[in-house]
Amino acid sequence: MNYAVVGAFVLALCAMLIAGALWLASGGAFRAKIDLYQAIEVESVSGLNLNAPVKYNGVEVGKVRSIKLDPVNPQRVRLVFAIERGTPIKVDTFAVLKTQGLTGIAYVELSGGAPDAAPLLAKVAGEYPEILTKPSLSARLENVMSTALEKLDRMSTSIEALLSDKNQAAVANSLADLATVMHTVAARKDTIDGAIAAAGKTFDNSARLTAQFGPVVDKIGRGADAIQRLGNDGSQASKTAGVTIDKVGDDIHRLIGETLPELDRLLGELTALSASLRRFTEQTERNPSGILFGRNVVKDGPGESTTKVQKP
Repeated sequence: MNYAVVGAFVLALCAMLIAGALWLASGGAFRAKIDLYQAIEVESVSGLNLNAPVKYNGVEVGKVRSIKLDPVNPQRVRLVFAIERGTPIKVDTFAVLKTQGLTGIAYVELSGGAPDAAPLLAKVAGEYPEILTKPSLSARLENVMSTALEKLDRMSTSIEALLSDKNQAAVANSLADLATVMHTVAARKDTIDGAIAAAGKTFDNSARLTAQFGPVVDKIGRGADAIQRLGNDGSQASKTAGVTIDKVGDDIHRLIGETLPELDRLLGELTALSASLRRFTEQTERNPSGILFGRNVVKDGPGESTTKVQKP
């Protein structure tokens, strides 16, 4: 009886363990605690497998759920991530493919996500939020190597063109001409040395002349300053004289306005006096005795008016 109970208990426990293992294997316990995100890769995802780790700054936060080609553009690969709920996936979070150690096993590394950035949400209803991607290190190295190889290829082509038979002949002719010039210079070494020495003396004389010319320039500058000051003083004196002349002109106009009427009257009186003196002189010459006895009255002649006065 006891063996049967123990056997039944063992069988029931094994069945429960198997059911729990199957349930866990189906993802029943994990599914309720994950969020699904997608990412689009434009490079090869060789080495990336299903259930590959998804890490956020080195901390594993999920698994790769799906790897499929984009049906619209086969150059792109659509990845689906199952990430633990509560992981701070932001709008500036990006995904990069990396390899782990020397084994070459690929995984997805998440980075970015500023504290003040908004959470990443789906742009279209019914689709997963899309995490941005960046080229992996291998892709960047491949691009750099491709660019370097292209430049090397162009450089080799340019070198081949530079080392053509025609350019080699031109370089040989240039070297020959250069050798001729050098021989000519060597043959005229003494003349060139003399010219260099003469040029040195000329430079020395120019330096001394410049040193002597400096004080002259200073004196000329001081003379120019003095002339300028003299001109300024003359301009100021001219202005002062102009003001003085204006004042004198005003005084003269005022004097003429006051004196001319008096002069006119005086001249009139002098003219009248001169006329009286002339008549007196003429009368004296005709009748000198008139000074003592006065003028004689001449009686009216026949037919003359008694009121008419005879001339002396």
